[in-house]
Amino acid sequence: MNGMMAHDGILKTLNTDNMKAEQTLICIPDISGFTEFMSDVDFELSSRVIPSLLNKVIYSNTINLKVSEIEGDAVLFYRHGKLPKLTDLINQCRTFYTEFYKQLDVLRKAYSSDDKAIKIPQILGLKIVLHYGNEIASAQVGNRIKLLGEDVIIAHRLLKNDIEAKEYLLISNVLLEQYDKDEIGGEFDWAILKEGGTTYEHIGELKYHYIPLNPLVD
Repeated sequence: MNGMMAHDGILKTLNTDNMKAEQTLICIPDISGFTEFMSDVDFELSSRVIPSLLNKVIYSNTINLKVSEIEGDAVLFYRHGKLPKLTDLINQCRTFYTEFYKQLDVLRKAYSSDDKAIKIPQILGLKIVLHYGNEIASAQVGNRIKLLGEDVIIAHRLLKNDIEAKEYLLISNVLLEQYDKDEIGGEFDWAILKEGGTTYEHIGELKYHYIPLNPLVD
């Protein structure tokens, strides 16, 4: 059965054939400082830097995550079915972050003739949100895979939180509950994993744990 879906004023065909809800991991690496960077540097420089950084994140994927959307300053990764081992998932996030920083340095040097290139590593950074949902469906919209479900909304809301740090890994408690508690404590050797929570309108309080990422490159 095919349905019709309105998005940004344009009707697109939504293919709902064989669509079913599945257990799904959501991973969103998000570029922090994006708005400030776009306003502080010229369009030519920003139009080269941001796509390069997003591409670096996408090609640093080592655990077979799939890309649902590229959202301007973020990549929405997902993986249906069985979760990866916690060690593999945390190592993947570390790789996203360290490779992102390597690319920041490459870009700073590549565009050193531009006076504002120094702002590339000064302004831009990376935060990563991990979440898990029991009932997330995927449907093809044009040539893209669209994720559907309340937990997709929750994952995006978690990007707006009460964490003061600019760069961090946030893991929802819903995801952490899928792993053995003894295993969790041994995966973070660069800083202390802290508890947190943020209250959202229409959703309520979402609890999570988070850890700063900057010690990985400091």
